[in-house]
Amino acid sequence: MSLPDQQAVTDQIAAFEAELAQAKSPREAQTVRDLTGENRPLMMDGIFDALSARIADRAGFEVMFMGGFAVSATLLGEPDFGYLTQTEMAEVARRVCRLTTRPVLVDADTGYGNALNVRRTVELWQQAGAAGIFLEDQVWPKRCGHMQGKRVVERGEWLAKLRAVLDCRGAADLFLVARTDARAAVGLDEAIARGKAARDLGVDAVFIEAPESIAEMERIAREIPGPKIANMVEHGKTPLLGPEELHQLGFDLIVTPLAALTAATKAMTRAYEILRQHGTLRDHLDLLVPFDEFTSLVGLEESYALEQRYRE
Repeated sequence: MSLPDQQAVTDQIAAFEAELAQAKSPREAQTVRDLTGENRPLMMDGIFDALSARIADRAGFEVMFMGGFAVSATLLGEPDFGYLTQTEMAEVARRVCRLTTRPVLVDADTGYGNALNVRRTVELWQQAGAAGIFLEDQVWPKRCGHMQGKRVVERGEWLAKLRAVLDCRGAADLFLVARTDARAAVGLDEAIARGKAARDLGVDAVFIEAPESIAEMERIAREIPGPKIANMVEHGKTPLLGPEELHQLGFDLIVTPLAALTAATKAMTRAYEILRQHGTLRDHLDLLVPFDEFTSLVGLEESYALEQRYRE
C-alpha cells in the first residue's frame, strides 16, 4: 500500500474511533430540557433495535424514543403485555445508544417493581447511555396504553417511584417523563390530578396516555403546567394530529413510537408474499434498499478500514 493510501486508512480509522467514543459518552438529560424549552414541537421517532437507530440517526431526529411495545414485538415477537423484562430492555438500550450521539429516551414501563427496583432501573438505563426515562402508573404486568383492560396503582405508589428517579439526579441524571394511564382506568379527572402531582414533584414532562378527543387534549394542556407529551399512535385512541397542531394545543414533545415498526412490518409482509409466490424479487427491486446502500448504513467501509489496519 502506498503512503497516501495508508494515511487515508489511518484518518478513516481515527474518525471512526472518535465517532464511537462520542457515541458511548453519557447522554445529557439537559440537552433534552434545552430543546424542550425552544418553544417549538420536538419530534421523537420510535426506534427498537440497532438498525432502526442507525436509520433514525441518519434521518436527523434530534431526540429518539425506544418504546416497550416495539421492543417486545421485535425482540420477543410478543405483544406489549408485560412480557419484556428490565434486563432485556436495558440490553437493547445499550445496543441502540452506542450507535447514535443523539439523546435517547427509553421506556421503563412501571419501573419493574417498587421504588427500590426503580432506582436499579435508573442505574441500568444510565449505564446503557439513555438520556431519559418514561415511568408509568399501571399495575404490573402492564399493557400498551391503547389496549383494553388497563389498571393503575394508587397515586401515592406511583409518585414514590417518581421520587426515586428524582433522588438519583446528580449521579444518574435522566430526563424524567411521568406517564399516567389513569384516563382509561379511572377517568380524565384522576389522570389530570396525577399529572399535576407529578409536575409538583419536579418531573421534566407529563404524559397522559390515550386521550380520546381534541377536547380532552385541550383540557390536559390547559390544566397541567410545564412540558407535556403527545403520543401519536396511528389507528390508536388519540386523534392523529401534526406537530404544529399539537404544539398549538400546548404539547411540547411529540412521540410517534410505532410508525417505523408498522411500516417495516407492512414492507416485510409484502416482500415475503412476493418471494413466496414468485420465488424472487427480481421484478420488484423497487421495494428494496440497494445492497451497497444498506452496507453503507451499517458501516461496512469502517470495518474494511479496521481490517486493513491489522493486516501485516
